[in-house]
Amino acid sequence: MKNILIPTDFSENSTNALKYAQMLFGSLECNFYLLYVGSVLDSNVEDGTVDETKGTFPLTSKQKLMELVEYIRKQNNDPDHSFYSLHENGFFVPTIKKHVEGQHIDLIVMGTKGVSGIQEKVVGSNAGDVVTKVQCNTLVVPNNVEFSKPIEIAFPTDYNIFYSHEILRSMAEMLDLGDGNFRIMNVMKDHDSLNPEQTTNKDYLLDFMEESFPGRYSTHTITNKSVKSAIQCFVESRDIDMMFMVAKNLNFIQLILFDSLVEQISFHTKVPFYVIHQ
Repeated sequence: MKNILIPTDFSENSTNALKYAQMLFGSLECNFYLLYVGSVLDSNVEDGTVDETKGTFPLTSKQKLMELVEYIRKQNNDPDHSFYSLHENGFFVPTIKKHVEGQHIDLIVMGTKGVSGIQEKVVGSNAGDVVTKVQCNTLVVPNNVEFSKPIEIAFPTDYNIFYSHEILRSMAEMLDLGDGNFRIMNVMKDHDSLNPEQTTNKDYLLDFMEESFPGRYSTHTITNKSVKSAIQCFVESRDIDMMFMVAKNLNFIQLILFDSLVEQISFHTKVPFYVIHQ
C-alpha cells in the first residue's frame, strides 16, 4: 500500500497533479490524501457568509474539498485506489509535515504552473518549500505534463554524493512502474576527470543499475557547457519524460528548480521532477 499526499488549492495545477499520480500509480494499491491548507485567518470565516447578490451561502473550502473527493471517487475506475480528504487551517509547511508523519506518507505530489515568463520561478513558493524543507520524496508535476508513463528518465549528477540504500530504493520504485530507460548524465569541463570519491560513487550506482535494471540504463558526459545549459540540451534532445534529483545535491536542485531567470528552458513546462530525500 502506497500513501500519497496531494496538496490542493482546487486549481487546475493541483487537479492535473492528481490525475498524473493516478495514471503513474495505476498498477499499485494506493491511498490518495487530498490536503487543503487554509490560512490561519480562514478559520474565522469557514462557517460561510451570505452572498448578498444571491441570498445563499457560498461553499466553504471544507465543502469544496469533500465535493472534490467525492467527484474523484465516482470518476476513478481503479478499485485499488482510495481517496481521502484532509482539511486544516495553519501554516503550509508545518501542516504538510504533520500529515506526512500522521498518515505515513510515502510520496508528496504537487502541481506547478511551469514557466510562462523569464522572471518567473519554475516552481511556486509552496512547492519549493516542500522540496527543500519536508523530508519526504516529492514529485513536482507541471501543468502541461503528458499523461503517460515516463519512457526516458534523466538523472543529472556530479557523483559527489553517496547513493545510499534509501536513494537507490526510491529510484527503483519509480523505475519499476514501467519499462523506462534511465539516463545518467554529468557535466564536466574539458580535460577534467572524476576524483576517487566520485569514481567510487559512480561505480556503486552503476553496479546497482546493472544488477537491478540491466539494459535499461546508460551514462552520458557533456563537456563545454554550463550545467544548466547541458541539462536543458540533454532533456530536450532526448525527449526526457521525467527527471530524478536527490535533495541532498542542492547544486542541481537550485539550478533546475529555483533559478528565477529561466530563459528558454522549455522542458520545465512538461517534465515532472522527482526529488528524492534520504
